[in-house]
Amino acid sequence: MTLPRPLARLRGLFRRDALDADMDEELRFHLEMETRRNLELGMAPEEAARQARLSFGGVERVKEELRDGDRARWLEGAWQDTRYAARTLRKSPGFTLVAAATLGLGIGAATVAFGAVDGILLRPLPYPDPERLVRIFQQSGPDNRWGVSVADYLAISEQQRSFESVALFRIGSATLTGGGEPEWVNTAPVTTTFLRTLGVTPAAGRGFAPGDEAASAPLVAVVTHAFAERRFGTPARAVGQTLVLDGTAHTVVGVLPASVRDLAGWRADIWPVLRPEAPERRGPFSFRAFARLRPGVTHAAAARDLAGISERIFPIWQAGFQDRQARLTPVPLREAIVGNAGRSLAVFAGAVALVLLIAVANVANLVLVRSVGRQREIALRAALGAGRGTLARLLLAESLLLGLLGTAVGLALAAAGVRLLAVAGPWLPRLDQVRLDLRAAGFAAAAALVSAALVGAYPLLVGLRRDLASSVRSGGRGASQGRAARLFQGALVVTEFGLALPLLMGAGLLLHSFARLQEVDLGFDPERLSTARVTLPSLRYPEPPDVVRFWNEALRSIQDLPGVSGAALAQSLPPDNQGDVNNFDLLDRPVEPGGAEHVAPWVSITPDFFATLGVPLLEGRLFGPADTAGAPPVVVVSRAWAGRYYPGESVLGRRMRAGGCAECEPTVVVGVVDDVKYQGIGRSAEAVYSPFAQNPMSSLNLVVRSTLAPEAAAAAVQRRMRALDPDLALQGTGPMEANVQASLSAPRRWAGLVGGFAAVAVALAALGIFGVMSYTVAQQRREIGV
Repeated sequence: MTLPRPLARLRGLFRRDALDADMDEELRFHLEMETRRNLELGMAPEEAARQARLSFGGVERVKEELRDGDRARWLEGAWQDTRYAARTLRKSPGFTLVAAATLGLGIGAATVAFGAVDGILLRPLPYPDPERLVRIFQQSGPDNRWGVSVADYLAISEQQRSFESVALFRIGSATLTGGGEPEWVNTAPVTTTFLRTLGVTPAAGRGFAPGDEAASAPLVAVVTHAFAERRFGTPARAVGQTLVLDGTAHTVVGVLPASVRDLAGWRADIWPVLRPEAPERRGPFSFRAFARLRPGVTHAAAARDLAGISERIFPIWQAGFQDRQARLTPVPLREAIVGNAGRSLAVFAGAVALVLLIAVANVANLVLVRSVGRQREIALRAALGAGRGTLARLLLAESLLLGLLGTAVGLALAAAGVRLLAVAGPWLPRLDQVRLDLRAAGFAAAAALVSAALVGAYPLLVGLRRDLASSVRSGGRGASQGRAARLFQGALVVTEFGLALPLLMGAGLLLHSFARLQEVDLGFDPERLSTARVTLPSLRYPEPPDVVRFWNEALRSIQDLPGVSGAALAQSLPPDNQGDVNNFDLLDRPVEPGGAEHVAPWVSITPDFFATLGVPLLEGRLFGPADTAGAPPVVVVSRAWAGRYYPGESVLGRRMRAGGCAECEPTVVVGVVDDVKYQGIGRSAEAVYSPFAQNPMSSLNLVVRSTLAPEAAAAAVQRRMRALDPDLALQGTGPMEANVQASLSAPRRWAGLVGGFAAVAVALAALGIFGVMSYTVAQQRREIGV
């Protein structure tokens, strides 16, 4: 089989005998064809052969053959240069290892950054037509956005014209019983339209059916693949099984595919059916709504549709929700999930880009230092007839090989970096989508190609501008750069430090901020404090008096434990567990009609909460036995809250309407306590506390102060709780100091990440100075010797 000419030429680079044979065969074929044509024209055989040979000696044919020959010689020369460059680099293992490692460090870091940006920001969501998925918020300003209520969801479902389907879910947790020890699991009750809206089909069983929301239908749930395997062995065996969540039985009707780890940005083990009941007021806004746009409907059209719904339902619920500026707003689902991660990734990518530029500049300097010893070799090649193009090809071949080695090192470092980012990096949404795949490998190859071109261009421009003939005559003595080249190289080193400086400043600022966060007064003493979250099964504790009775008994039992000096219950825990946020309107300083009401963290607590945490009372009184469900509603506020709304004034006796309830009895402020952080260590300490007896809840945090070690205290508390109710599961048992450290985790990791890049940048910049000094010494070696 005769190969096409380009392939035959390419094969000839590796098999010269094959190339010669192919060319002879091709020429013989054309001569025979031309001779046959001449015979058909009536020429004698000898004359026909002679004319055929003459026809292949024409000018155009000669030019074509010369062009083919030049092309073949160029390819052959490139292959020879590549082999020579490989031998040269092999003879200098120290230089090759340092250059490849330096390039690999920059390329590997850049590849990890690309993988993070690609996986978090660019990669589409794993749903059919993900660009048509939106999350619906209540929004009253560019940065003031919150969830929706059941009233909002029902109005959207009945009145919208822009969506194929609308779904609702609420994040939560539950105690799973019936299969050995009680287990705390993450749950997310969803409407029957949820899976259909996202476009997810269970791998086993079925999804939700419209009839599953009926009050008379059995309660059903869909579970994750991992949960089905852990609980039942296989997904197929999970279908039809019964799960008891908070004392209520649910039948498993479907198992999600193994690739589905979360839905709409939330990860849960069990997705029970949600049955929205007719609301009595506009709030609470503790639900998440999602929708799929109809084909051809734009986000702007959907926004107008939802704005109209907001206008129509506002008068219906105006007595309990007075913010007329709030609008139901659609936001692309990916944007809603990613949030502000783009800003964090921009910082990460910027730090990586600086490191990559410094690495390229360093390798360029190292290549130039090495080229000092090769001046005579290059000059001899030029004297023997090698043109500047040939010399450039030789030097670029070495740079490309260095780039190839850097790519190999970079991919290895990137593989480790992706794993390290997932384990020790700062939390980012969709972090599980970051992986080293073909897209990342392609980016690494592109980065290596650009880096190699930059590395080779600088020594190439400087080296080939010298007087090569004088280098031959001098035998390499006194070889020196021009003043402009020396200045340029010095400027390059200065630039390296200039590139490292932003990283050093950023790391310094982050470390300073982290140090200041560690010095922030939390408002309480976390030492010897243990915490746990407990949820009471609603089936066994259906009414508020049942809930209050159990918790009072539980507190008495725990306070009797040896070494326990205090025990209390709280809806939220500092410093990050904000829990519930409630709106309120001060009666003596009301907001303008139709304006947004104030909001603040609203924490339901038992009377001993402040004493257990060590929070002092600054003014007024704390909660007492008289603050029960039938008594007038009262609250205690933090010093920061009082300072914001009544600066320089007493807040005692101030009245407010809480939760948008215009018909409810006003709530009275009876005390002020010192600040406790609920919205993060570095954020405001505004908080409002309400008595647990006036707002009993089934799911609360238990706080215990004791002289025992946290592990021993947690074990003792768990035994007491199990003695009261064997089906209770405690979540998050551990010392309060762990919560504080978790709050500091994100700034600590960002400071460590940027600080690590800054250290690498300074080390590379120092390596650049080493390269310049080595080059200067190499130039003046003979002078120094004399």
